[in-house]
Amino acid sequence: MKQIKIFYSKDWQDYELLDTGEGEKLEKFGKYTFVRPYEDAVWPKTLEKGKWEKADGKYWSSKEGNKAGWQMSKGTFDKDVGWEMEYKGIKFLAKPTPFRHLGFFPEQASHWDFIEEQIKKVKRPIKFLNLFGYTGVASLFALRAGAEVTHVDASKEVLTWAKENQKKNAEFVEAPMRVIEDDVLKFLEREVKRGNKYDAIIMDPPKFGRGPKGEIWKIEEMLPKLLAQVGKVLSPKPLFVILTSYATDSSSLSLGYALEEMMKGFSGEIESGELCILEKSNERIVPLANTALWSAN
Repeated sequence: MKQIKIFYSKDWQDYELLDTGEGEKLEKFGKYTFVRPYEDAVWPKTLEKGKWEKADGKYWSSKEGNKAGWQMSKGTFDKDVGWEMEYKGIKFLAKPTPFRHLGFFPEQASHWDFIEEQIKKVKRPIKFLNLFGYTGVASLFALRAGAEVTHVDASKEVLTWAKENQKKNAEFVEAPMRVIEDDVLKFLEREVKRGNKYDAIIMDPPKFGRGPKGEIWKIEEMLPKLLAQVGKVLSPKPLFVILTSYATDSSSLSLGYALEEMMKGFSGEIESGELCILEKSNERIVPLANTALWSAN
């Protein structure tokens, strides 16, 4: 495994990380700005206080002594409806969720670029599997590249969101994308029995979660089981595997070593590092998640 890598995209138009500091981040999503917690920001803010106070909404964490959740400025927008955003021609819905997110993770844009580039260049049919797929932006980039997509998540609500994102892109309405509500491990166990195989896999397991039937997920206990099952559904000629973690006690090296062990039967290269966003106020590269990826030679 090579040295730790910084992954980030310079191509965002609809999103900007405006400033960070004092446990928070100020971000622009389309025409709206929001303040969200960012506990790792242990440095002073760069922008003046007034810039932060003009935000359209702020997410309060329970650690801040307030009732956890969003506090919005009056008359800005209907937070239950949201608004449309775009990255490199792919359209998707953004709106505040109860978990401080807005329906996508902008730092994952470099992975979206990688997915599309890798699938396009091989010029062969690719079966793409998105585990813990959330609202499906990565799946849309795989679709545009020509892959047959299977998108799995345990949340009915976010899968409805993923279908809505697909409909926002007219060229994908009839595209081959299966959207499946299921516990990821149970889904993989059934796919192993069916003999189904995938050429490209992306997974973003949560630190903690529950399946549709109340199944408990804890990443420190379940990640080895997840990778063992993922290894069984890989095709004989896999193209890439991407693993991302937002767990605060994870490390990119650990993810890389785990992925390396899973892929030891294949010829390829492991990269591990941090998913980052370039901060506008001072050009600081801000890390937001750990990741590792394997790609075929």
